[in-house]
Amino acid sequence: MSKRLKIQFSGIVQGVGFRPFIYKYAKELKLTGFVRNNTAGVDLELEGERIDDFMEIALNNLPPLAKIDDYSVNEIEIKNSVEFKIIKSNSSNLVSMIMSPDIALCSNCRDEYYCLKDRRSLYPFINCTDCGPRFSIIKDLPYDRPKTTM
Repeated sequence: MSKRLKIQFSGIVQGVGFRPFIYKYAKELKLTGFVRNNTAGVDLELEGERIDDFMEIALNNLPPLAKIDDYSVNEIEIKNSVEFKIIKSNSSNLVSMIMSPDIALCSNCRDEYYCLKDRRSLYPFINCTDCGPRFSIIKDLPYDRPKTTM
């Protein structure tokens, strides 16, 4: 049976590939709705029949640097969405988010760095969502690309 849930995550859920992770599994399970950053973490609205499967996957297969400290789930009115989207962040006066510390290169980036056939070979700022700087490049919350600097 189809339903729609509003889920709010707090913890280390920004700058660590959490929204693309959510998007990937929502699309695979044919769920609709949206995910977005906010100043307290991440908001998610999911609609469809396989939400329970999604929650099992999402809570047990997080991106390497993601850490959910808390989450709330509320059933809301079905909106009959037709797709799943990553939407623009929502800012508020409440700022209670944890930012991931800067992390050393992961083994995948290290391999890519030393692979002379790779387009990012020897690129000095190589990193991915599983490694690299976060805390030292963020200018403001929520964590979005326009709010980062090098």
